[in-house]
Amino acid sequence: MNPLDRPPHHQGGAAAGVTLMRRRVVLGVAVASPALAQGQGAAMRMVVPFPPGGATDVFARRLAARMAAVLGQAVVVENRGGAAGAIGTLEAVRARPDGQTILFATASTLGLYPLMAERPVFDPLRDLAPASLVGAASVAFAVRPEVAVDLPGLIAAARARPGALKYGSPGSGSYLHLSMELLKREAGGVDMLHVPYRGSAPAMTDLLGGHLDAISDTVATAIENHRAGRIRILAVATRARSPLLPEIPTVAEALNLPGFEAAVWMAVMLPLGVPEPVRERLSQAIAAALAEPTTRAELEQAGFVLDPRGNPDEVRSFMAAEQEKWRPVVRATGVRLE
Repeated sequence: MNPLDRPPHHQGGAAAGVTLMRRRVVLGVAVASPALAQGQGAAMRMVVPFPPGGATDVFARRLAARMAAVLGQAVVVENRGGAAGAIGTLEAVRARPDGQTILFATASTLGLYPLMAERPVFDPLRDLAPASLVGAASVAFAVRPEVAVDLPGLIAAARARPGALKYGSPGSGSYLHLSMELLKREAGGVDMLHVPYRGSAPAMTDLLGGHLDAISDTVATAIENHRAGRIRILAVATRARSPLLPEIPTVAEALNLPGFEAAVWMAVMLPLGVPEPVRERLSQAIAAALAEPTTRAELEQAGFVLDPRGNPDEVRSFMAAEQEKWRPVVRATGVRLE
């Protein structure tokens, strides 16, 4: 990645928590603050720092469409991929703090990037203001059906032949790569060979073609092949079983690892300096959008777990805890972003 100038740090205060009462929320966003009022008629930008078509983009576009209905203002998704999400994130960091540019970010950009970048061009805890956590894409561990019938079976097979089994991920340093590394670590140091790809689709193709033994993916992208019997999802890494796969155990259940959790969480962030009334109204609009029954059902059927949390202190604490959780895993893998 080409070095980019680090943006100046701003001073921002903590905000009070947001009560998720849909009726009150909708009434609250109906009266726009001055900053939002200036943008009436102009489209709000939702920057997604990844290419279109992935799980992040799916969630962002559905949220943007419903937010537009709540706010009475167009919300246009702009994909700004590249540099592991740093290019799009930095664009949002440098945007005017008027509430007209928002960032739909993920665990990769807000949690893992500062741990892996040789020369970080932003600090998510200091250079961005949280609007809300929104939810997560459930992580799933899957195999070719002949490899194992359950997760303990996969671990046993890997122990029997250290380094012989190959697993694929969307790329070195991706959240899904590190999720499998966390599983290997927590299962007692299992040895499987990592094969990185440029995205989940080519990794799945090679799993189906017999070139891989296992894969770390999301429920959303793996479930179709699982239901068709072409692959077998052994476990999900969320705290509770997926409602789309109620018969599949969690990792915590399958391996007796209480507290094991890995989900590609997502959040809406703002440039630092957005006035608190504007930040709060955007947070309320997000809560209202995710509470709308059709939108909620669509996202849940796509494999997402919704968990809106608009208290900025809570979001920052969550982000900091996630960085500490993944720090030893990143250190052990030695993955760095140039």
